[in-house]
Amino acid sequence: MFSLFLFLLSSALLLHSSSSLPFPYNTSFHIDCGGATPSTDSYNISWLADDFFTGGSTAVVSEPLHFHLQHEKTLRYFPLSSGKKNCYNIPLPPGRYYIRTFTVYDNFDGKSHSPSFDASVEGILVFSWRSPWPESLARDGAYSDLFAFVKDGQLDFCFYSIATDPPIIASLKVIQIDPLSYNSAGLGDNYILVNYGRLSPGSSQWGPGFTSDPDAFGRSWQSDSDYRTDNSRSARIITTKEKITRTEQAPNYFPMKLFQSAVTFDGGLEYELPVDAKLDYLLWFHFAEIDSTVKKAGVRVFDVLVNDKNVSRVDIFKEVGSFAAYALNYTEKNLSSSVLNVKLLPVAGAPLICGLENYAMVPADLATVPEQVVAMKALKDSLRVPGRMGWNGDPCAPTDWDAWEGVTCHTNKDGTGLVITQIELGSQGLKGHISEQISLLSNLISLNLSTNSLDGTLPIGLGQISLARLDLSNNQFSGSIPESLTSSNLQLVRLNNNLLEGRVPEELYSVGMHGGTIDLSGNKGLCGVPPLPDCPLFWEHGHLSKGGKIAIGLSCFLFVAVLLLVIYIFCVRRGRNDYDFGLPSDLISLGAKRNRYERQKSLMHLEMESQHAKGLSSLPLNPH
Repeated sequence: MFSLFLFLLSSALLLHSSSSLPFPYNTSFHIDCGGATPSTDSYNISWLADDFFTGGSTAVVSEPLHFHLQHEKTLRYFPLSSGKKNCYNIPLPPGRYYIRTFTVYDNFDGKSHSPSFDASVEGILVFSWRSPWPESLARDGAYSDLFAFVKDGQLDFCFYSIATDPPIIASLKVIQIDPLSYNSAGLGDNYILVNYGRLSPGSSQWGPGFTSDPDAFGRSWQSDSDYRTDNSRSARIITTKEKITRTEQAPNYFPMKLFQSAVTFDGGLEYELPVDAKLDYLLWFHFAEIDSTVKKAGVRVFDVLVNDKNVSRVDIFKEVGSFAAYALNYTEKNLSSSVLNVKLLPVAGAPLICGLENYAMVPADLATVPEQVVAMKALKDSLRVPGRMGWNGDPCAPTDWDAWEGVTCHTNKDGTGLVITQIELGSQGLKGHISEQISLLSNLISLNLSTNSLDGTLPIGLGQISLARLDLSNNQFSGSIPESLTSSNLQLVRLNNNLLEGRVPEELYSVGMHGGTIDLSGNKGLCGVPPLPDCPLFWEHGHLSKGGKIAIGLSCFLFVAVLLLVIYIFCVRRGRNDYDFGLPSDLISLGAKRNRYERQKSLMHLEMESQHAKGLSSLPLNPH
């Protein structure tokens, strides 16, 4: 952890320039922290009302008239009731950004106790404030700035309370800049550059918000006089109004004004820059030959030494000619002292310098692996985690801070990220449900959500192989116990006093048979294992069992088969009646009977006729 090197500025705020520059980026936010309404300042810069914060309260400094700008007079503070960790989460396109804050205490709470807190950007610790602040700092405020990459579409600027002190912030400015600026191609994008001094020799404080002089990045530049050693106090100032070429060019867009003033001294120049040990520092040196008497190479030559190490020999005219900007940079690694010494020693003529920048190279900290960040944010929403618990920003980073309240993290096996291993949220008044995204917590060993008011079903993804302890007792969970729990290595299972139902998986129940602890009491709908009641033959887990489904399936199959058979027989018989042209047997029998009757009738008739004929022939012709 390192302390913050602050610029103690009187009462002005760095603002984005209103001048037109050939600058291809237009994403920027100017946030008046604590401000209730949008405003426009005297530099015609629009400030947003306070937005994008996760919690906290607003306040006004105790002496508003001491500050000239509206967005210096209001602030947002984060009491412990908002949690230990709070953030500004600003949506941004991926890229590199210049980020600047203004922080002031001014006894806004009447306690005369300046707070201790840390601040991080993208999970990387960048600023540390410790009480008591210097009196001038507490009253006047301070500016701090840095360059950082945002890769995931959202800037997380977070604060962490030390003890019970509330973090505070008065304004926050974010401006997109060239991603190749400050040699990022060579240094990589895994560093944050924290400003430890941005000096403009020969000038007073200038830049957006202080003068009308523009800076495309929104940088301000301060006098170097407080950083020159005693043997350089009498350095001579040189200025010019001539145009300086090679300025305001990509990727750094250094402003022309920076090169229109300089200091020079025959005996050499020396600077002492306050720093924090154990960090690497990136130094940028700015030169321009603005002395019109120097007309050829070799007239002004000097060596640049950093901590007595000669890092470069400079002949400005030889490099770029006169009235042209020239810059070089150097990285001092593993600094072991709290002062970084810079010397410009003459070789020919007097050394000259137009600008000097010093940045701490803060390496990226380990962060929670992305899929587990997704899972934890989903759990935050589904469990309705109260704001007082401070579940904001990265769940595990920075590693100097505690993880989210109730969360334990460890480094993953290959050392490339942080993973969630334990969640302890018993008796926290939670009233939601468990998100299905919990399945992404593949390293979770212990989960305790007992004695809350959680409901819904247990997610299918609950049951990571790593899971050893599960306590969901005294809630209102319903439905069945998911089979996925049987795939874990559980040693403790407490699901008692819920509304669970259905058959208990035998593999889960066996936890108690192998030396573990399992408690399923208080769930009237559970069955299937001692001492619970037996489950209905065809019913388990609140629905038909596998056997029940098979039985119903077989019954349906048999019914359909019989039905098809009946239909088949009916259709076959009907088909024969419809297409056989022979008379049916019943009709043949009836016809035969009718024919016999007709033959008998005919024979009787013939016999009667025959008898009648015989009778007529025996009678007398005259009856007399």
